[in-house]
Amino acid sequence: MVKKYFFIIAAMSLILSSCVSSKKYGELENQHSDLKRENREMSVDLERYRKMETAYNTLQEEHKNLTAERNKLAESLSSLQSKYDNLKNSYDALEQNSSAAIAENSRQNRELLAQLEEKENALAAEQIRLEKLQKDLQARSNRIDELEGLIAAKDAKMNALKEAISKALTNFEGKGLTVEQRDGKVYVSMENKLLFGSGSWAVNSEGKRAVQQLGEVLAQNPDIAVLIEGHTDNVPYGGSGPLTDNWDLSTKRATSIVQILKENGKIDPQNLTAAGRGEYAPIASNDTAEGRAKNRRIEVILTPKLDEVTRLLNETE
Repeated sequence: MVKKYFFIIAAMSLILSSCVSSKKYGELENQHSDLKRENREMSVDLERYRKMETAYNTLQEEHKNLTAERNKLAESLSSLQSKYDNLKNSYDALEQNSSAAIAENSRQNRELLAQLEEKENALAAEQIRLEKLQKDLQARSNRIDELEGLIAAKDAKMNALKEAISKALTNFEGKGLTVEQRDGKVYVSMENKLLFGSGSWAVNSEGKRAVQQLGEVLAQNPDIAVLIEGHTDNVPYGGSGPLTDNWDLSTKRATSIVQILKENGKIDPQNLTAAGRGEYAPIASNDTAEGRAKNRRIEVILTPKLDEVTRLLNETE
């Protein structure tokens, strides 16, 4: 994913330096800086989650070892108690026969009592440590459960978003439009035949209607980041005007979709990002007309914001 966004940023810098006005360049550069920052934050969040899971597994192993050590101490304590009882009996029997034997028994008894007290203290300390470890383990387990619940809720929300988009765009099924959910994101793909004429970045009336209906659904989900990617086939751009190649064309088409979504007035512009990828992210072979048609597309990638997950990870540390 990181390589993907670095590639986008490099591509945008090349395109915008030659074709886009300084104001537009600044807007796109800011939008891609936000995207890069969000990607870093998501990577940090993921690494924190992995570290927390590793720490949780370590605590479980330590809990297991401490439990075994406590049981071993308990067995040792029982054995010492038995020896002490035997020596005490011997002491009672020899008390009348030999002062030397009595003195030796007394010494051994004192040693055994000291050992017994030491073992009892050690066992008590281990018990306290074990109880603290159990509390820490339970606290981390609760955090993980809460984190998994948040992630499950995000997945459920993205699934509901996919269903809402599919329902809103039912009229465009079979016209080069697909809606998929992968890796916790929703992908809305629209082939250029639904949106643009050949070599053009002006959205036709049917395509505009589809984008507007998509915008109505997105307006109801303000906590979703929206990335619009433009894609082309590998046939060199042959049009005239300000564009020079497929990369320019793909960027201009992505920006046209952003403009329609902005016109809705209900979508926060900070949630919108436009990117051109040219011919370099095909989904089909460019050796056939059908494959090239699939590659000429706009992809709207919807990503949930993970503020709650980040907060929980920070509280866990």
